[in-house]
Amino acid sequence: MNPRLALLQPYPFEKLRALFAGVEANPAKRAISLSIGEPKHPTPRLIVDALVAGAGAFANYPTTSGSPALREAIAGWLSRRHGLPSLDPVTQVLPVLGSREALFAFGQVVIDGSRPGATVVVPNPFYQIYEGAALLAGAQVHCVNADPAAGFAHTWREVPAEVWARTQLLYVCSPDNPTGRVLDLAGWRELFALSDRHGFVIASDECYSEIYFDEAKPPLGALAAAQALGRAGFPRLAVFGSLSKRSNAPGLRSGYVAGNAALMRSFLLYRTYHGSAMSGAVAAASIAAWSDESHVRANRAEYASKFARLQPQVAAVLPCTMPDAAFYLWASTTIDDTEFARRLFAEENVSVLPGSFVARDAHGHNPGRRRVRLALVAQEDECADAVDRLVEFCRRLQESEVAAR
Repeated sequence: MNPRLALLQPYPFEKLRALFAGVEANPAKRAISLSIGEPKHPTPRLIVDALVAGAGAFANYPTTSGSPALREAIAGWLSRRHGLPSLDPVTQVLPVLGSREALFAFGQVVIDGSRPGATVVVPNPFYQIYEGAALLAGAQVHCVNADPAAGFAHTWREVPAEVWARTQLLYVCSPDNPTGRVLDLAGWRELFALSDRHGFVIASDECYSEIYFDEAKPPLGALAAAQALGRAGFPRLAVFGSLSKRSNAPGLRSGYVAGNAALMRSFLLYRTYHGSAMSGAVAAASIAAWSDESHVRANRAEYASKFARLQPQVAAVLPCTMPDAAFYLWASTTIDDTEFARRLFAEENVSVLPGSFVARDAHGHNPGRRRVRLALVAQEDECADAVDRLVEFCRRLQESEVAAR
């Protein structure tokens, strides 16, 4: 067996199952999960209809590079969304089977584990795929903590020069999971300058880019930032996105990677051997999704309604700020985050994800400690029920803490 497999930590939801093992949740209340970021709004009919209509494609092997129509649909959407005057669907865009597999596979393409000290820099807390991709490619991981005092900005400038010198890949998530922070143009300028100076590749995970709360203020993406800064050809940059959150189609497993043509060429070579080719039926559904914006705006309106109603209620008992984007609340707890999650599950049959499960001990502390991630992905009434129970639980917890003093 590959000895690097032993370096992998259990996935956060495996840790959560272990945490809840032996706990009997309150049987008088229905189970509600706020722990997994799986969209629960209905998948739009236009996507389902296109999938069914494209079923004839099951009779053919799909191509790894994807159909020209699919690549053109993705390139067209990216150009409209990010104001790009030109994005070549042939050389700068590839379809992928969801951003998760692509983010992992990309690391295997970029990282040269034979180089001494090969390093991948990741935000902390983070999506665990970044870490797994680095470790299985033979690199070490350097975590950059989010700073709550700075609105959860990452302290890139505190990374030692010797670490940047051996860095081959930087994973960035914007909008960020779990904090909801969006990187602004100044932040991208800083990262691009570091990439230019040290020669590492940037992988920008933008799977939450279409969940935001003000139609007039869409999150800035890496391609748009590069365009604004005159970075022709998107040097050392690859951007990842998907239909899972944008179009409520997590089971479709459809997304894209776009950016520098040389990176796309190498990634396509890898994927030809890796066997990651999208079914023609899924491609047909994807074209329909990327070509329609009305369902995306309706989806955002649902999230905006939920967050406007529920974030203040949560913040009244668990300090948390309104995120810039995405569908998480990153809330502080007065007790250990694992104890909080376990007791909430036992007493209220509501599951949340302990923050320490999506972060690592780095630079003297774990930035997820005493925090929980709440995914407001279910319908509004179900989320409201969960928040009501959360509020009641926190009030009982506060009363018990006061009584113990």
